[in-house]
Amino acid sequence: MERIDFSQPSRQSSKGILVIFALNTFKFIRRYFVIFLALGLSVSKDESFYFLTTTSLTLIIIGVFLLILVLAILKYLNFKFHLDKDQFYLSSGIINKDTAIIPKSKIQNVYIKQNFIQQLINVVSLTIETAGDDKAEIEINALSRSSALELKKQLFIKRQVTDIDLVDETSQSSVFFKISMWRLFLEGISQNHIKSFLVIVSFVFGLYNEFKNYLEDLGISDHVQASVNIESGTIINVVLANMFVVVLAVLGSMLFSVIHTFVSNFNLEVIENEDTIEINKGLFNKLSLILVPEKIQNIIIKTNRLKQSLGLHTLSIKQAMVNKKQQKNFKIVALEKHQVAHLIEKVFILYNGSGQYHKPEVYYKRMLTFRSISIGAFINIPAFFIFGNSFWMVNIIMIPWIALFVHFTYKKASYQITDKYLTITSGFIDRVRNISELQKIQSVQLKQSIFQKRKKIATIHIATASDKVKILCVTEENAKSIVDYLLFKVES
Repeated sequence: MERIDFSQPSRQSSKGILVIFALNTFKFIRRYFVIFLALGLSVSKDESFYFLTTTSLTLIIIGVFLLILVLAILKYLNFKFHLDKDQFYLSSGIINKDTAIIPKSKIQNVYIKQNFIQQLINVVSLTIETAGDDKAEIEINALSRSSALELKKQLFIKRQVTDIDLVDETSQSSVFFKISMWRLFLEGISQNHIKSFLVIVSFVFGLYNEFKNYLEDLGISDHVQASVNIESGTIINVVLANMFVVVLAVLGSMLFSVIHTFVSNFNLEVIENEDTIEINKGLFNKLSLILVPEKIQNIIIKTNRLKQSLGLHTLSIKQAMVNKKQQKNFKIVALEKHQVAHLIEKVFILYNGSGQYHKPEVYYKRMLTFRSISIGAFINIPAFFIFGNSFWMVNIIMIPWIALFVHFTYKKASYQITDKYLTITSGFIDRVRNISELQKIQSVQLKQSIFQKRKKIATIHIATASDKVKILCVTEENAKSIVDYLLFKVES
């Protein structure tokens, strides 16, 4: 690929006007959709103000879109960037002009995205993320893919790297992992469907609350109640109705999980370079990002019994001050166990995972039991008002659930501290392994509740630049020794 010169100030592609206009229009519609819908319904029912007619409402909407278009053009014209050997420069702003100067050494991550609009007009956006706050990022909305890839390479090239070095690095790239459709499907059906169910319920109730009055006007609630007419006192009908709801919820949750997994991880591939790892994935929003091992703070590996039997493991990567919306994209799904081990070794060279793991004290199991019973007792209150004297039947499911939760959560909780790394395992349904380098730990705190202090038990809170973990319920003596050791390793 011919090297592109970014040393002179230049604009993005002129197609960027369409991208900026589309993004700003989407944001505007998402924010004010309910207001315009309510105004439209008011106009259709002749309940509007005297000055608000169908014609005036249409003119207002057209005027808003024209204003968004003008702002998009001005934003495009005032957006210029260039690059030298050590720094990236960006000038932007419509009324207030801003100039940003970013040293290459401070760049945390560079990733390429392509949403549906950008796919239609054949451009991509490039985002530069720095180690600052959550909004410490710059996005160029419209570049050709070749220009974006070349700019991404040059942002990671140090001063001493020559053109020959760049060619050699490119030749050493290889596709380490590429997901198949079958493994993507298996990943979807083995997801945590409880989370999917909660997302669906939240979405449905959110829509219902927004349009409750309009649904009542249309009489939809009456139609639903008439179609689900269950005679009071007939246990069979109640059981059948509940079974139908449960089956529908399970199927809906599974379908949501499969679709979400497919859309997010479509065509997932991991490209291994000499010094970096590249992740490409996405269907409607295509994403390409580069990970520099030196800047990675934590690695999290997740699996469960079903996933393990299918040979599926998920590896999540956390970096310092990454945009929280993009953190979910730092995830590689459906990996084999040996592939996970290889990527861990790529990032944490000396990590092997072997050695002794330590368990929390039995106090942790008692704490889990007490908290679970408290939540269960609280759930019995609304159950009484819903089911009446039969509310106790809820506990037929809840008691075994609490027992399983306490048993498996305690069983999966452990920690390991070596000369270089801290590993903490946790989870209930999933088994989660969190690995971090001791030298990247930023703070260590020993905390005790009143009850822990009486039992001489303590919890250790450990923070890196991207994550927080806990070593739960160890003896006070061990906790002080661990804190002293971790602080010694950080300071030295």
